[in-house]
Amino acid sequence: MGKNTSIYLDYNATTPTDPRVLDYMLPYYKDKFGNAASFHHKFGQEAKKAVEDSRKILASELNGKIREIVFTSGATESINLAIKGLCGKIGRKKNHIITQTTEHKAVLDTCNAMKNKGWEVTMLPVDPEGFVNPDDVLASLKNETILVAIMHANNEIGTVQPITDIGHICREHGIYFLVDAAQSFGKLSIDVQKMNIDLLAASAHKIYGPKGIGILYVNQKNPRISLQLQIDGGSHERGFRSGTLPVPLIAGFGEAVRIAEEDRDVENEHLLHLRDKLIDEIKAAHPDVELNGSRKKRLTNNVNICFPGVDAETLIMKMKSVACSTGSACSSANLEPSHVLKAIGQRNEMAHSAIRFSLGRFTTEDEIDRAIEIINKTVTAIKKTSPRHKLLSV
Repeated sequence: MGKNTSIYLDYNATTPTDPRVLDYMLPYYKDKFGNAASFHHKFGQEAKKAVEDSRKILASELNGKIREIVFTSGATESINLAIKGLCGKIGRKKNHIITQTTEHKAVLDTCNAMKNKGWEVTMLPVDPEGFVNPDDVLASLKNETILVAIMHANNEIGTVQPITDIGHICREHGIYFLVDAAQSFGKLSIDVQKMNIDLLAASAHKIYGPKGIGILYVNQKNPRISLQLQIDGGSHERGFRSGTLPVPLIAGFGEAVRIAEEDRDVENEHLLHLRDKLIDEIKAAHPDVELNGSRKKRLTNNVNICFPGVDAETLIMKMKSVACSTGSACSSANLEPSHVLKAIGQRNEMAHSAIRFSLGRFTTEDEIDRAIEIINKTVTAIKKTSPRHKLLSV
């Protein structure tokens, strides 16, 4: 690659579709174009087989059952279906939800929507590294508690939550447990049985699959979960979600998961090396920077750093050849400080100096070396002219 080529370090926002996934999808756009619900002829049968083959791969990845995989348009829809669908089915006799402050907006906004309809929502704090204390979950349980919603890995700071411990508490007390696994599915090993997960949301585009397709895992045994439909218009997906299935996207999702499972250990080792190199060499050049989240219990591809006295938006604008972000892609238009960084105790000014670099399958060592050079030079240049940095240095 030439030195003027842009360096993509925003993999937590979305990933490029792996060429192997694209090749796998193409026949379902052209020759195998049937509707999976029209299984009385060859075209529909081919489509249905593709859907069920993918469903089998996805279920295996979670150690779930094939019938527990519900296809949706993505993790946001899955989260809405899980929370609204469960609350709608149970009714007001159990009207208490527990979540935590650094959840993705898909969870926070959906919980707020339920709060506006009369449900009580408990928002748990996190520690300075972004961890929820399982003891806080236990202490917050009430007779009216229906659901605990805790994400697996944070999209901004990469912190990996103690899901197994929280799941054990929920199962012991007969509380449903929802996990947003958008950032962890395919990257980390997830066993819904051992982790006592009842509902789990994930998207294909975070793991080199196509945009527009996701899943909701819905436990169908001990306990068997029923959800109120959020989309009317048929009995697709065993009555959980109406609508014609996008066969090419579903086929691509399955192939993306197959590849992720096959390459996971080698890929994580590669990403861990590049991630730590990026952190260490930025800190060596700028000792005042602060790493947000846990150094040890974080996604192997995530780096979130505060550059004191440097405005993150300015830094990104000046690093035109490095594609990165100030936080969640779903909140990037919001000029307010990141709710995640505020929740871990960062002051507004520090939160405004934070940048998320997220690496991926196609990130090379040469790209990281060039990124480090660009980042360090740009930060140094901004510091020389920044009144904010001069004040912090006094």
